[in-house]
Amino acid sequence: MMAISVTQHAHLLASRALGWLHTHRERGALPPGCTAELAEPDTVYKPLGETGLAASLVLREAVAGSTELRLARELLDFGWKQLGGGSMLHERLLRYPMMSDPLETYAHYARCGYRHEPLELLLRHTTSLHSTRAAEVLPNRRLAVANAARISGFDRGEDGDEGPRTGSTGGTDWAGLTAATWLGALPEPWLIDWLTAYSMTHTVFHITDWGRLPERLPDDIVRHVGRWLPVWIDIWAEIGEWDLVAELLIVDNCLPEPLGDAAVWERLAGIQHEDGLMPRDGHPVTGDDQERFAAHHHSTVVAAVAGTLAVSRTLGTR
Repeated sequence: MMAISVTQHAHLLASRALGWLHTHRERGALPPGCTAELAEPDTVYKPLGETGLAASLVLREAVAGSTELRLARELLDFGWKQLGGGSMLHERLLRYPMMSDPLETYAHYARCGYRHEPLELLLRHTTSLHSTRAAEVLPNRRLAVANAARISGFDRGEDGDEGPRTGSTGGTDWAGLTAATWLGALPEPWLIDWLTAYSMTHTVFHITDWGRLPERLPDDIVRHVGRWLPVWIDIWAEIGEWDLVAELLIVDNCLPEPLGDAAVWERLAGIQHEDGLMPRDGHPVTGDDQERFAAHHHSTVVAAVAGTLAVSRTLGTR
């Protein structure tokens, strides 16, 4: 009965969130005259990648109904068209070869069969360079880039991954990348703060490729997260940080054995608006449609991902 309850609430959460993203997709369109320079990529460009992530995972898991699968494909088609069929990503990487966002954005579309040959040729080169791999970024961001390369086919091979590509300079050190993160240090769990919690969730997301490879989580991390995840969920649920709560539920479904707390899923589904919008926190949802999109797009994406993975894991399709 517990698994059925989680499945029902998670399916409702994901279905409504995906519908909201589809209904409001034009609000995430690039503005007229937008170029590859993208002075503010997080507000103009990042939402396309986040929506692409959610849609790609809906198609990857294939546990949604026919309507949701159609909406996911249409969201990907829309985003790919906005990106010029990949040409904007290619131009951006040409201008800024040290930037990882073209690869990270491309990965969501490449996962579902969208390809751009000139971009792939350029990525094959840039991902082989010491300079790009040595860029000074947070450790969980290094994992993000490594996973994007793995998804797109530009990984350098390790532990059963596809082998090195032409021009590569060695395998991806997943163990080393993991050890460099806050979570990899098996830290004191009571000292976690809001920003560190987000970094922790993304460490898990990228090691496991959003739940596709739960066995890639080291055993000590599995034990550590399994013990403290319910506490972290309870803390941020108490203060209404719903975006973070949903991210923590994604973490749960990246574990080899998800905990699956039906009460948390029921509470999250109850907080979601009927139209599918997932509030990011406990503050009132205010403003016009564009302001609500800007404020709650990310949390709705996270709800779609969390629900999709939970349905997949409870049904045993992983």
